[in-house]
Amino acid sequence: MQRRIVDYREFIPESDISRIYRKGSRLSKYHLLHINSTYYGGGVAEILRNMTMLMNEIGVDVGWRPMIGTPDFFRVTKKFHNSLQGDDITLTDMKKKVFEEASREFSTFTHLDHDLVIVHDPQPLPLITYYRKHQPWLWRCHIDLSTPNEEVWDYLKSFVLEYDQNIFQMDEFAARGFSEDYKIIRPSIDPLTTKNEDLEKDTVNKYLNKIGVDPSRPIVSQVSRFDKWKDPSGVIDVFDKVKEESDCQLVMMGSMATDDPEGQMVYDRIRKKANGRDDITLIVDAHDIVVNAVQRASDVVLQKSLKEGFGLTVTEALWKETPVVASNRGGIPSQIEDGENGYLVNPEDFDEVAKKVLDILSSESLQEKMGAKGREKVREKFLITRHIEDWIDLWLDFLGRQS
Repeated sequence: MQRRIVDYREFIPESDISRIYRKGSRLSKYHLLHINSTYYGGGVAEILRNMTMLMNEIGVDVGWRPMIGTPDFFRVTKKFHNSLQGDDITLTDMKKKVFEEASREFSTFTHLDHDLVIVHDPQPLPLITYYRKHQPWLWRCHIDLSTPNEEVWDYLKSFVLEYDQNIFQMDEFAARGFSEDYKIIRPSIDPLTTKNEDLEKDTVNKYLNKIGVDPSRPIVSQVSRFDKWKDPSGVIDVFDKVKEESDCQLVMMGSMATDDPEGQMVYDRIRKKANGRDDITLIVDAHDIVVNAVQRASDVVLQKSLKEGFGLTVTEALWKETPVVASNRGGIPSQIEDGENGYLVNPEDFDEVAKKVLDILSSESLQEKMGAKGREKVREKFLITRHIEDWIDLWLDFLGRQS
């Protein structure tokens, strides 16, 4: 069933709903388009899917087109992604050719007659060079660019400079020396999707039983893409330390994003490390309702990222009143108030991470206190209605200045 903004009145005031509709009506004469690299897997695709439908419901004509690319293209862009987060890379002419050719091919069958184009992340960046630009182009970066590989960033920046506006998750993500003329928009979750809607306890237990998880034993979980930056191997090492003092179980649940060729390799390594243990459950590409059930049933959710954009799985867990122990990295500190709705930790200090997990496991009252504060934090800051209004405000301001 098509969701509408009015359906969110249980989470936000009626005055906010009316204001969003009024602002949206001022954009009704424009046609806007989002372009990203994948239709499935990861937070960007999920946000665009949910937000685009709601935008159209309030009268904003917004489209969404995932980019089409070859396996070689996604291998190269994954290397670029890793390098922007600090990895070494050999930037060859062949890598550049593969990267740029995908945009050239995409441009031959993707016609852009829109009033404004929003490109997400580095993968589609060169698209702007293959069109006769007759409208504003915005670049929305979800990656932490605070310590990029300088050679790769210098190359990509040549495309970024062609864009009319840049949008980041937070000030700290903007690359050093980057123009101060950028905007900040934080991500969000949709509380009415299958992944985030409220579930009865019997429903939660039904799905736990389906995946072989015992509802009667404490559950520690990490829900993330199978990506080296999420440190799934380190999660198992932390769990082993926790197991020394708690008879708990670990659930590791992840997806394989269509633009990430390394996912299967990372998963295979983790499966080998878990080695069929009956206290570790690995789940790939689970249905959203299973993700929901695991996050709700967990006594502690871990997010032991070495690098992190924002960490929407943290947001999801907080919304479900589950305490989170997470890395003090990327956008996570904007969600977790240390000691209030979870704990911020150094992900490389396994003893510290394990201690914080055990602190929560050992206190039901702490779980309840942190859980309540976590849900309220998300309601105030990270719901999709706020996110939609942020985009509308940006577009109104930008298009108003263009006219």
